Amino acid sequence: MKIVSLFSGAGGLDLGLKWAGHEIVWANDIFLDAAATYKANISNHIDTRDIRDIPSSDIPNCDIVIGGFPCQGFSVANRGRSTDDPRNQLFHDMVRVIHDKQPRYFLAENVKGLVSLGKGKVLEQIIDEFSSAGYRVCHQVVNAADYGVPQLRMRLLILGVREDLDNSPYFPPPPTHSTPAKAKVLGLRPWLSVGEALAHLPEPEDGKNIPNHEYSLYKLRFNGHLGHRYIEPTRPAPTVTGRGDERGGVVVLHHPNNQRRMSARELAVVQSFPDNFVFSGTKSSAYRQIANAVPPLLGKAIGLMLAEAEFTSIALKSEAA
Repeated sequence: MKIVSLFSGAGGLDLGLKWAGHEIVWANDIFLDAAATYKANISNHIDTRDIRDIPSSDIPNCDIVIGGFPCQGFSVANRGRSTDDPRNQLFHDMVRVIHDKQPRYFLAENVKGLVSLGKGKVLEQIIDEFSSAGYRVCHQVVNAADYGVPQLRMRLLILGVREDLDNSPYFPPPPTHSTPAKAKVLGLRPWLSVGEALAHLPEPEDGKNIPNHEYSLYKLRFNGHLGHRYIEPTRPAPTVTGRGDERGGVVVLHHPNNQRRMSARELAVVQSFPDNFVFSGTKSSAYRQIANAVPPLLGKAIGLMLAEAEFTSIALKSEAA
């Protein structure tokens, strides 16, 4: 199916959807480094204008609209999160595009903190607004580790199916991985550990030809707080986190050897980006692009879910005919 991608960033979700066989026909993000990364790795069809300034008529027709509208105002990592944060209002433009383009489906992604913001009232309002565009809407918090990502990353997925369609995707996407104990019972693969995921990469000093394989020299601390946690190499990593915008600092996880910070390349692996996916800009910019991305493997699971729903719909119509 043809996809329009809003707030695309470096393109993690888009890459996963491409892996699932879909076509991205248009993308948008104002972060220029992320747009340069997108052009170099996915396609040059990304538009860097502010979405608020782009009329819907400039956006191509599509089967799916996707978007992780800016979440810093919603995040539990932001102690000052507020229903009044102006960054929380950009979802209105996503609703506007969905309303005007009427895709078959839409998929919005955000932090799990959105579920509890305003005691649930904010999510309720967002779902009502999506529904008013003509969609049946459901939501679920999922763990990226359940889809082969070596990271415990909880994310909210909001799925919309146009009201005139008679099919309903199996939502959320069925997991492919689980905890080692449950995996045996459920017939799934065990979670991928961060140590196993990074085992193929040499130390940055020995891999100077590897793109983005440089790391922050910020001193290690072990106090249990975000960015200062001991990393257990036999488990998935904690959530890869970005704070603020490109002008602020970044939060970089310790390497599982617990002797240095992860390189940008290693952090990208923890997000399930392939090693040949090169990030533009400075090391700090690469860290931020990676931290704000949707893991491509989660994107692939979403893409397969939507493809199966569409295939089932076509098959049922053919049977009826």
